[in-house]
Amino acid sequence: MERMTPRERIMATINRQPVDRPPVDLWCTPEVLDSLRKYTSREEEFEVYETLGVDKIVWIFPGYAGRYFDPNDSGEITMWGVPTRMVKAGLATYQEYIDPPIGDYSEPSELETYHSWPDPDRFDYEGAKALAKKARSFDFATIGPWISHFEIYCQMRGLENAFMDTVAFPEFLDATLDHIDSIQTVMLERMLKELGDDLDLVFISDDMGMQNTMLISLESWEQFFKKRLKNWCDLIHSYGKKVLYHTDGAVLPLIPGLIECGVDILNPIQHVCPGMDTAGLKQAFGKDLIFHGGIENQRILPKGTAEEVAAETRMCLETLGKDGGYICCSCHNVQAGTPVENVLAMIDTVKTFHG
Repeated sequence: MERMTPRERIMATINRQPVDRPPVDLWCTPEVLDSLRKYTSREEEFEVYETLGVDKIVWIFPGYAGRYFDPNDSGEITMWGVPTRMVKAGLATYQEYIDPPIGDYSEPSELETYHSWPDPDRFDYEGAKALAKKARSFDFATIGPWISHFEIYCQMRGLENAFMDTVAFPEFLDATLDHIDSIQTVMLERMLKELGDDLDLVFISDDMGMQNTMLISLESWEQFFKKRLKNWCDLIHSYGKKVLYHTDGAVLPLIPGLIECGVDILNPIQHVCPGMDTAGLKQAFGKDLIFHGGIENQRILPKGTAEEVAAETRMCLETLGKDGGYICCSCHNVQAGTPVENVLAMIDTVKTFHG
């Protein structure tokens, strides 16, 4: 088969068409990207991916009110009015949400006076279009924006309150989710219209799993989130785009519902968690879902040898990638301190794989 471009490889995979080889995407922290800049002698981010031969799916986050928005970045206050701070954890620096602005609210009527709801007109759609055009100049696929229901609710309300609300204050949760949903739906549809063919995938992120079980009950997910997720998937599909849904953790009970909603691609496949075995997931759901991620990112990728990373990568390719339908990538961001040779082992193993 003739050699494909990165975007051709990604799009063929998600459309279940033949590819010259499996695609390999790269998610990484800023610290890892800097180490790859040094390794490749390339400062420009897209040139780093190009030099490494990565099939990068480029993130298209629109700026807001004059500030570029990246959910891994920190500003003093997010567009939802949530204060943040940067926290040093080992070699990495992470964003932490503090002082949830509606944490003390008790009635849905109070939401009407909340002063920090984002205005969909203040997103930088022109900047998003320019970034997508730049990605296209490198023949990369694109994904964006970042939209979420529960993750934003947890930021605004606080984790403990958010979990309690699913049981104790369902009316408040429903009312707040209506606000969160309506604002993002307007922004999402405008992104879909304005970016057109320069946007390939839409990223929906709502972590519903912990290391050993789900964060909330399946019944709560069905009550509060399933219909809203399906509405987003239907909207995205009406524009001819695919849905990539992100949830970490042990979420096996959730997967049939995600498929019913119309999720096309599931990320990040944390296979060390109960029920998330790669071969089992492929057998049960491979006909309905494309898988993205998989490479174990708590021990093997950051702390293993290059040979162990290569073996892990082959295992994911042979199971999640059996008969296609798999985009190889780390299970969430490659973490700070991960040796460059381990990142290269993942990439090179995919590029030389013959399944």
